[in-house]
Formats: sequence, structure tokens, C-alpha cells
Amino acid sequence: MNMVLARNWWAVALRGVFAILLGLIAFATPGVFLASLVLVFGAYALVDGVFAIVAGLRAAQRHERWWPLALEGVVDIIAGIVVFLLPGAALIAFLYLVSAWSIVTGLFRIAAAVRLRKQIEGEWLLIVNGALSVLFGVVIALFPAVGLITVVWVIGAYAILFGIILMALGFRLRGHGARARAAAPRGR
Repeated sequence: MNMVLARNWWAVALRGVFAILLGLIAFATPGVFLASLVLVFGAYALVDGVFAIVAGLRAAQRHERWWPLALEGVVDIIAGIVVFLLPGAALIAFLYLVSAWSIVTGLFRIAAAVRLRKQIEGEWLLIVNGALSVLFGVVIALFPAVGLITVVWVIGAYAILFGIILMALGFRLRGHGARARAAAPRGR
């Protein structure tokens, strides 16, 4: 799986860019963001799910461990579809959906990082990303009434941090791929 991720480093980094954009929108227009929070999250979950499934399919083509990425993608897509089907649901229900999504995908990221620990350096970035995702989900589940604007800011900060970590991982994977290609024996 590490070479698939290294070859597709740009997809990991692009996921980070989308996360950072989501965070910046949350901080720039919290009222508007709150009004459209359900739809923004649904769109992000769908896009993130597609990229995760693509990464999983590419890993499967190489006969590498693919299911954690594909399963994360399926969970993301299901979350996105549920959000679009129930746009009028209470924000508290939405917060619990975000909490569950964050915990499940965080656990999958940690599992993927543990699997990669002997293959690449910097897997700790994915572990930190997964742990922050789980922590965020637990906090939202335990304290749903902390204030909706505060939650918007927490989502914005989380998305920016998540994006920075994914971009760092993407560029680290790019360097790993370049080193692996340079070290590969050249045949005629």
C-alpha cells in the first residue's frame, strides 16, 4: 500500500487542501456556515469518500491491503448521502453524525498507520490525524450543547489541522516515492 500512496501523494495532499478550505470557510462566515453546515459536511464526506475509495482500489490493483481505505470511503459516502437525504434534521442529530464519522474514520486512519509503520517514515502523522479525529468525535458526543458557533469554530480548526497534516503526509509520501524510484534497480 505504501507505493500506491506514494504514487498518489497528490490525492492525499488534495484531501488536505479541501479540508483547509472547509476550515477557512467556517471561520470566515460562521453564520452562513452554520446555516449550510449539513450540506457542506455532506459534500465533503462524499468527496473524501471518493478519494479514499480510489486509493483503496489502487491498492487492490497492486494486491496490497486495500480494505481500510475502501471502508473509510464507504463510511464517508454513506454519511454524505444520509446528510443530503435528511437536510432538515436537528443540528444535534447532525453533531452526533459528525461525531460518529470522525471517530470511525479516525480509527481507520490509525489502523492504516499501524500497518504502514514498518514501511515508511512519518506514519505518526497519520496516527496523530486519526487520534485527533477520534478525540474530536468524542468531545462532540459528550458536549453537544457547547454552542453551535463554537462547534463551527472547532470544525474549522479541526479541518485546517486535518488538512495541514494530510498535506504534510502527502508531500512526505511524494519524497518516499522519489527515494523508492531512485533506489529501484533499473533493467533493460
